[in-house]
Amino acid sequence: MDTTTSLYDLTPIAWLMAAGVLIALGPLVWVWRRNAGAGPARRLHALTVLTLFLTFDLTLFGAFTRLTDSGLGCPDWPGCYGNASPAGARHEIAMAQAAQPTGPVTHSKAWVEMVHRYLATGVGVLILTLAGATWIVRRRQRRAPPPSKDGEHHATLSAWWPAFTLVWVCLQGAFGALTVTWKLFPAIVTLHLLGAVVLLALLCIQAAHYRQTAAQRLPTAVSPALRNGLIATTVLLGLQIALGGWVSTNYAVLACTQFPICQDSWWPAMNFAQGFEIWRHLGVTGEGQPLDFSALTAIHYAHRLMAYAVFVALGVLAWHLRRIAALRPQARWLAGLALLQLATGLGNVLLGWPLAAAVLHTGGAAALAVVLTWALCESRRDPAALIVRAGDNASANNNSQRKAPA
Repeated sequence: MDTTTSLYDLTPIAWLMAAGVLIALGPLVWVWRRNAGAGPARRLHALTVLTLFLTFDLTLFGAFTRLTDSGLGCPDWPGCYGNASPAGARHEIAMAQAAQPTGPVTHSKAWVEMVHRYLATGVGVLILTLAGATWIVRRRQRRAPPPSKDGEHHATLSAWWPAFTLVWVCLQGAFGALTVTWKLFPAIVTLHLLGAVVLLALLCIQAAHYRQTAAQRLPTAVSPALRNGLIATTVLLGLQIALGGWVSTNYAVLACTQFPICQDSWWPAMNFAQGFEIWRHLGVTGEGQPLDFSALTAIHYAHRLMAYAVFVALGVLAWHLRRIAALRPQARWLAGLALLQLATGLGNVLLGWPLAAAVLHTGGAAALAVVLTWALCESRRDPAALIVRAGDNASANNNSQRKAPA
C-alpha cells in the first residue's frame, strides 16, 4: 500500500483560497491607500462599506447562478470534478454535457458556478481581515482610551460584531457546499439565501457602528412607536424574503401568470400541506411522490399575499421616517425599493420570469434588508419618552395609593 497517497486532495481548496486572497488584495490595497491619513474607525468603515458592496454583488451573482440553473455546474465542492477550475475538468464536463445536453452540467454553467465560489472566497478573506483589524484596534483603545470630557459621549469599537460576522460567513460557506452536495435541496438553498441577507445586515451594522465611532455620536432618538414600527417591518420583510426564497427554490414563480388573480380565480386550488413541507427534495414530497401543481400554487400565492402587507408596511414606515431629517435618506430608499419590488414582481409574473427582473427582485429584497438595518442602527428609542412614561406610571401609582382606603 502506498502510504504517501492522501486520503483527500487538498489542491482544489488551496487554489480556491489563493483565488480569494488575490481577489481581496485589490479592495484592501485601495481602501488602505485612499484612507491612509484617516483614523482607524474611518478606515474600517471604508473597508466595511466596500465589503458590503461586494457582498451585495455576490448575492446578485448568486441569484444569477441559481436562476441560470448553474448551481450544479460543478457537481462537487470545492473544486470542479476535483480540479481547481473548469479548465482542468474539460473532459468530465464534456462527457456530462454529451450525456445530458440540457442538463445541469455545461462548460458555461461550470464557469458561472466556480466564479461564484471564487468571489465568495474573496468576500470571506475581506471579512476575516475586518475581524482581525477590529480586534487590533480594540486592543489599542483599551491600552490608551480616548480622552473624555464631562457629559461628552465617546463611542468605542466593538470586536464582537466582526467576530460573529466571521463565524456567520463560515457557516454560509458550509451551506453553499451543502447546496451543491445535496443537489439543490430546497430548504438548504433557501437557508443559503437567508444567510446571505443576514450577512449583509451584519456588515451594515458594522459600517454604521464604525461611522458613529469615527464621528463620536449616538444614533438619532425616535419615538418608541416608530422604533417598534421599524422592528415589526423588518420582521415582516424577513418572513417575505423567506417566502420568496421558497418560491424561487421550488420554481413556483410561474404557478400564477396573472395579476391580481391567479388561474382565473381569486382563490385557486392550493395544497398548502404539500407546498410547505419543508424537509423534502426538489419537486417531490417527503414520501418521494411528485409535487402537485396546487402545491406550487400555494407557495406562490402565500408569497403574493404577504407582499401586500409588506408593501403597505414599507409605505407607512417611509412616510413616518421622512419627518425625521437624519432618517430621510432611508425613507427615500425604502419608498424607491418598494416600488422596484412591485415592478419586478409583476414583471416576473406577467412576462414569464425574465432573468433581469428575477435578479433585480432578489437584489431589491436584499437592499430593503440593508436599508431597514441601516435605519435601525441610526435610530434608538427616545430616552425622554421613556422617562416621561416612567413618570406617568409613578404618578398613576401614587394617585391609586392616595385613593386607596386606609
